[in-house]
Amino acid sequence: MREFGYRRVFDVPGAVALLGTDPEARYLGGGTNLVDLMKAGVERPALLVDVRELPLDHIEATADGGLRIGATVTNSDLAAHPDVRRRYPALAQAVLAGASGQLRNMATVGGNLLQRTRCGYFVDATKPCNKRTPGTGCPAIAGEHHNHAILGASEHCVAVHPSDMGVALAAFDAVVSYETADGPGELPLAEFYRPVGRTPHLETALPSGALITAVTLPPAPVAAASRYRKVRERASYAFAIGSLAAALDVRDGRVHEVRLAFGAVASRPWRAREAERVLTGGPATAEAFAAAADAELAAAEVLPDNGYKVTLMRNLVVALLTELTEEAAR
Repeated sequence: MREFGYRRVFDVPGAVALLGTDPEARYLGGGTNLVDLMKAGVERPALLVDVRELPLDHIEATADGGLRIGATVTNSDLAAHPDVRRRYPALAQAVLAGASGQLRNMATVGGNLLQRTRCGYFVDATKPCNKRTPGTGCPAIAGEHHNHAILGASEHCVAVHPSDMGVALAAFDAVVSYETADGPGELPLAEFYRPVGRTPHLETALPSGALITAVTLPPAPVAAASRYRKVRERASYAFAIGSLAAALDVRDGRVHEVRLAFGAVASRPWRAREAERVLTGGPATAEAFAAAADAELAAAEVLPDNGYKVTLMRNLVVALLTELTEEAAR
């Protein structure tokens, strides 16, 4: 591990200013991803700016009825918050589906959004990887890729984003707030992650040196009837091989509103807008749910060992939307 400096900060302007003095500095939240990557030699910051003491650890209602979640709120506190559990249950379930209790006690909301892929080639500094070292290639395409992307990938990278929390946030149109030396800014989560394209190493649209300060969930009555379902290869905590955040409002047997976001199928949480379009106004039946999933997954580009994800995601959509429909009818 490279030797590095360490500074703890207590106010947002001080944190932003400190990071601006060193282009090789990084913000440190819970460290549950960054420190692991430092140990592996993948991340080599010269300075860690510890932001855990910033006054960003609150969850509060917004004037329009949404929720504002501070960037240093721990995953454990987020999942346990009564307003999250009542108004956005899929978000609480997604957080609880990720990692272990010990890791959730340390991991922060801001850090969760910025966690990097767990692709085996990316985390092994002895292997080529366009995301880690641009221009060296993507060995996963011809190598181990059974848990890699089927949507939105490119010839330059087929890795998937590992966040569970981000999938639920994508379904609910979350907005990321940040602070820079030039002042505050916002990014809808739909624009937060860059498409892979030819530059997989450029993962977010955050300006250089930006500090995430909060994530805001707009009011969404449909979110109260939401669920998160995660499929993984072992019962104990593990990263998803496919996941789904879904919210559904059925009236008189027809879909009035639906929200769908896929996880572990792309380099970012994947909002299934085509499936939503197909479903809205139509019948709330298993056949309609399957057709909507097929419409979304028609764009899938599979590799020899990850085509199973198409069937997996189709089955997840049908099962979870059927479950929500049956619950609404009780």
